[in-house]
Amino acid sequence: MKYIYRTYAFIFILLLSATQLMAQKGKLFIIGGGTRSPELIQSLLETSAMQQKDYIIVLPMATAEPEASFNAIKKQITAFSKNNIAALNFTPEQVNNKNWLDSLKGARLIYIAGGDQSRFMKAVLHTPVYAAIHEAYQNGATIAGTSAGAAVMSKQMITGTQLQDSVYKETFNKLWTGNIEFEEGMGLLDGVIIDQHFLKRSRYNRLISALAAYPKYECIGIDEGTAIIVQQKKVTVAGASQVLRISKPKNLKVTSKNLIKLDGLEFNLYTAGDQFLLKKQ
Repeated sequence: MKYIYRTYAFIFILLLSATQLMAQKGKLFIIGGGTRSPELIQSLLETSAMQQKDYIIVLPMATAEPEASFNAIKKQITAFSKNNIAALNFTPEQVNNKNWLDSLKGARLIYIAGGDQSRFMKAVLHTPVYAAIHEAYQNGATIAGTSAGAAVMSKQMITGTQLQDSVYKETFNKLWTGNIEFEEGMGLLDGVIIDQHFLKRSRYNRLISALAAYPKYECIGIDEGTAIIVQQKKVTVAGASQVLRISKPKNLKVTSKNLIKLDGLEFNLYTAGDQFLLKKQ
């Protein structure tokens, strides 16, 4: 009888380990835009842990100048890596291209270039490209992005458009409810909203507006030349500047004039090497 129990216990442990391995995700390397230092590129390549046979795919659909965008990141990466690197600029005619999709699924590092995050999502949402990125991530690939490529990591993606103020500004100058526009992003982060170019463009009001819209979320602002590396719930900061995280607003209310107010919130400011845990993932 004891032998049977031990056998069942051993099988259970094997099944549990297999389930955990199947659930193992890759990593996210989320850059706040701006200049990418050689050290940041080296950190990106170390994070992706590529072997000799592995390759890199760049997705430049967010930009109106895909070739220039690809050449810029290719030049930086090839200074430190001999792995093959290619761009797949998915257009409506190419989203069902099986060869391209298979290449995307098999990439060890997928890099989403900057530009306009809404433009990128219009190219991939509800297409096999979206599913291929998620499949690569679930299979252990590192998904990286800068600027717009950072914003798309969230499920609730900031577009930059103000709904209550029609004049575009790099930062919001009002803290109104219902002013921030969201669209569906890649959803690689659960319960997290990402903003980019954060300190450089003083986007505190925009991030607070995002938190007011989704008070149960964690809202993270990443400055230029800086990145967060996400593996499961663990986040590590890399780069030259800072990362800000706000969450848990207390007594959040809106006045009759649509002004946001609250009694406090959790506020954290991190620099390179700092680590923290996300609530979800």
